Amino acid sequence: MGFHTFDADSADRLEDTDRYQWCSREELLTLVAPHEATTVADLGSGTGFYTDIVAPHVELVYAVDVQSEMHEYYEQKGRPANVKPVNASIEDLPLEDETLDAAFSTMTYHEFSGTESMAELARVLKPGGQLVTVDWSVNGPGEAGPPSGERHSLSHAVSALTEAGFSVDHAVSRSETFVCRGRK
Repeated sequence: MGFHTFDADSADRLEDTDRYQWCSREELLTLVAPHEATTVADLGSGTGFYTDIVAPHVELVYAVDVQSEMHEYYEQKGRPANVKPVNASIEDLPLEDETLDAAFSTMTYHEFSGTESMAELARVLKPGGQLVTVDWSVNGPGEAGPPSGERHSLSHAVSALTEAGFSVDHAVSRSETFVCRGRK
C-alpha cells in the first residue's frame, strides 16, 4: 500500500456536502462523543470539512495534515479559533504523550495506515482515549473514493488498532466504507 495524499488543487471537492452520505455529522459526533473539555485531532483534516463539525463541541482540535496548502485553504475558508493547524505526518506528530482525548479520520486512514502511525497515535492518546476511523473499504464497488488498490478492509483496521494496543469496541462494514473505533 503506497502513501499518497489528496490533490490539494482539488480541495474544493472536499467541501461537497454529498460527503455526508459516507459519514454524516450525527454519526461523527456519536462516534467521537466530544464534550467541552476534550482535546481531539482530525487526522488528514484537509479543508476542515469534518473538523468544523467537532470544533464547536470541544476545547481544542488539532487539524493535522501533511499539506500546507490544505491549511491555507482552511484559513481562507475561516478556521475556528479553537482549531490549531498542525502540518505533520501521522507517523511523527508534534504532540506530547497522552495529549488527546480522541482522534478521528474520515476517509484518510488508507493514507496513513502503517504500524508507525498506529504506534504514534497510541502514544499521543490518553488512557481511555479513542481512535475513530471511517474509511473507504476495499470490499466496496469503488465508485467513489480512491482506487480499490489503495483501500483496506475493516479486518485490516481492526488488526492494526489491536496490534497497536487499542481495544476495538465498534467495527462495522458498509457498502462502500467501514467504521472502526478503538480505545487505548
